[in-house]
Amino acid sequence: MLHYAVVFLVIALIAAVFGFGGIAASAVGIAKILFVIFIVLAIASFLMGLLKK
Repeated sequence: MLHYAVVFLVIALIAAVFGFGGIAASAVGIAKILFVIFIVLAIASFLMGLLKK
């Protein structure tokens, strides 16, 4: 999940450099959503690990 967020961030940076503002904004939005999902799943996994012990 984190890998895809970084990939979309790189796509956004490249699109911004070449002047494609709409594509860059969309890619940043997708990267933000994927990063938030990654954080939520990481925290849930951490808490489940603590509860199992």
